[in-house]
Amino acid sequence: MIRLAFPVFLWGLALIPFFWLLFGAKMAWKRKAIKRFGEPALVRKLMPDQSNSKSRLKFLLMTGAFIFLVVGLADPQIGSKYEEVKRQGIDLVIALDVSNSMLAEDIRPNRLERARQAIYKLLDKLEDDRVGIVVFAGEAYLQLPFTSDYAAARLFLGSITTESVPVQGTSIGEAIDISVRALPKGSIMSKAIIIISDGEDHEDLAIDEAKKAKEAGIFVHTLGIGTPAGAPVPDIEEGVMKGYKTDENGTTVISRMNPEIMQEIARAGGGQFVQSTNGDVGLETLFNQISSMEKSDFGTKAFTDYEDRFQLFIAFAFLLLIFELVIDDRRSAIGKRMNLFGSKKVVK
Repeated sequence: MIRLAFPVFLWGLALIPFFWLLFGAKMAWKRKAIKRFGEPALVRKLMPDQSNSKSRLKFLLMTGAFIFLVVGLADPQIGSKYEEVKRQGIDLVIALDVSNSMLAEDIRPNRLERARQAIYKLLDKLEDDRVGIVVFAGEAYLQLPFTSDYAAARLFLGSITTESVPVQGTSIGEAIDISVRALPKGSIMSKAIIIISDGEDHEDLAIDEAKKAKEAGIFVHTLGIGTPAGAPVPDIEEGVMKGYKTDENGTTVISRMNPEIMQEIARAGGGQFVQSTNGDVGLETLFNQISSMEKSDFGTKAFTDYEDRFQLFIAFAFLLLIFELVIDDRRSAIGKRMNLFGSKKVVK
């Protein structure tokens, strides 16, 4: 396994486009200067030692050296010892509603994006816990099997959109069922499900599934995302907003969060209901509740020792810099004798 000890240094790579712009501007200025001096073809004959190709090569070497230097500062590390370790935590399923109503903007920037941001913050708080992600709309799917690799969880979370589930609706009951079946076997006091939804167009099956989960020792918490006042549902096609969804009479559809059903599901599942606001989504409140649960021990394979590999990248960066220094801007003797674009004048 490879990891970075100081990933913040990778932000330095954002400077590369700026370097390319500067180099392009320099070359453009050089061409304009030559045109002001005289005919470019004639100037090249008067200055046979100049080589634009070597200037480009030197710039590429400098860019490569910069990339290797930045990666070296981030300190890539390779796992050198892989063994089973004992950890203590809880098994948590996050079931996220991805129906079209989650695009409503009564919670800024919209319900789905705000929920995603809250989950990112939640992942930052997890330590030895295992997490799985279920997405649901008219159907439910296990998006991420249980893992303690939070980087992978963030990656999967970033790919979730309203198109992750093709069938529209809000099948909370099926989401609970999929979540229960996804939970690994273990202590009944170390399992929890968080349902994040606006609760709109729900099915009555959700209450029964929450009761079954509670009987199995799995607590079902709910986070109501949205406001009772609601907001129009954007009509988006191929990533472009066409307007707002309307009913058969042409009236704009207003999506409202249903706190009653979310409360009933949490009550049936022995969990807690939290209603989001524009100021606080409320996921942290639920996490504090879940953290107080009894935690179970589990074994997992993990790298327990890492070795630094920054030396290789720093050395290669200096090697490229040395090459850049020894390359002369002037054309070589062979290059000056070559006339690729001209023609020999035949003397009769």
